[in-house]
Amino acid sequence: MNLNFKNTKKTLFFLLLAALFFILIYNLLHYDPILGYDAEAHYSYIDTFSRYLPRSIYIPNAQESREFFNPPLTYIFPAGVQVICRNISTSQNLLEYCQPIYGKLSQIFQNLLFLASIYINLKTLQKFQNNKSLNLSFLILTMLLASNYKTVSMIRGEIYILFFLSLLINYFLRMEIKNFEYSKKDLIIFGLIIGCLALSRQWVFLIFPAFFFLLLKTNHIRKKYFQFISLSFLIGFMISSWFYFINFFRYGTFTAFNTEANKMIDNSRFFEFTSFNNVGEYIFSNPIRPYFGNKFFPIFYSEVWGDYWGYFTFTSRFLDIGRNQMAIGSYLGRVNLVSLVTTIIIFFFFFKGVKNSKNILTINLINYSVILSIVGYFLFVVLYQTGSQGDTIKATYMTQFINLVVFVSAISIESIKNKKTYSFIILTLTIIFVHNFQSFLSHFPIFYP
Repeated sequence: MNLNFKNTKKTLFFLLLAALFFILIYNLLHYDPILGYDAEAHYSYIDTFSRYLPRSIYIPNAQESREFFNPPLTYIFPAGVQVICRNISTSQNLLEYCQPIYGKLSQIFQNLLFLASIYINLKTLQKFQNNKSLNLSFLILTMLLASNYKTVSMIRGEIYILFFLSLLINYFLRMEIKNFEYSKKDLIIFGLIIGCLALSRQWVFLIFPAFFFLLLKTNHIRKKYFQFISLSFLIGFMISSWFYFINFFRYGTFTAFNTEANKMIDNSRFFEFTSFNNVGEYIFSNPIRPYFGNKFFPIFYSEVWGDYWGYFTFTSRFLDIGRNQMAIGSYLGRVNLVSLVTTIIIFFFFFKGVKNSKNILTINLINYSVILSIVGYFLFVVLYQTGSQGDTIKATYMTQFINLVVFVSAISIESIKNKKTYSFIILTLTIIFVHNFQSFLSHFPIFYP
């Protein structure tokens, strides 16, 4: 009986893995990164950044790209492809000719980073389980997140955060097992990971304070822990600070943005931002823009499980292109409805996992990171509300928050000893995965545009 249970788990794991490869390859063929959020600005960043390579590194300014505030690590790979392309091409318009080439190759590279992050997280989860069994819960929960497929398909720094975060958690757990008895090699590796995170996207700064809040939990190893973290962050600072000093000297702030912060928060607008007025009319029937206006929670929820802004499964910029454009809203409404079950499962087991792992520093670190990420992002959106549609509310921005929650939930689900309860949860998630499958796929014609 136990052998059959393990074999069934293993079979389902590899079936899901095959489905994951199908989704990623399908989207590579059907989705072009130029259709993504602020894609033109990201492309202009790459074109400007690559113009001076390999002779020197030049960060675009606000006039050259409205994504100027992003760290450059995300753009190194496409810029490198751009440099090679322009040196071997005979086209009269090198920029226009090379853009689709580096866009598609970057998309492939980001898919590889996504797969690598899943693999690293699975290896880390084995350390929590003290065995070599495959964590089926983590794979299916990760694959249920429609926001992951959007993130990996567009040219975005959040997928780099996901990759380096998987390395960081893995190495942090190793250090915890060693009671933070560190060597110079440990400091360099961990500091390098921190530096790469800081050069990926500014959202990661919402996570960094969690390492120092964790001092409250270290007790007898506090001194060694503090030394390790402080020295690692010093190395990370040395690796990444140059970019933020460029921002400071150019714009007067280390964390520049392309919109001025609201100096005063209008109460009526804030209540509208946090309200659920008229949400019930569309949340399970037509959860696509502009039906939620500037409401944070319904937009964020609909972006995690579906495509509220319409930049992936369909797009409002090309309503005459693609499949089932007029019916997609009702389908995404059903996706939102069944995803309530997924959301309840994820957060129930997340809170259970945190509660049952109070003495594990790695889990505490993830818990603090989750809290700081969502609170910090919420405050950011409040301060940088642009217009009346809530343009800065996108689940891809909080890839770190969503996937960290799933990581802890998976540990908790896999610890269920009652096989019937475990099987029921996995069966439920599998049925939801099958129902939501179309929300993971881009509905554009092959090789469009």
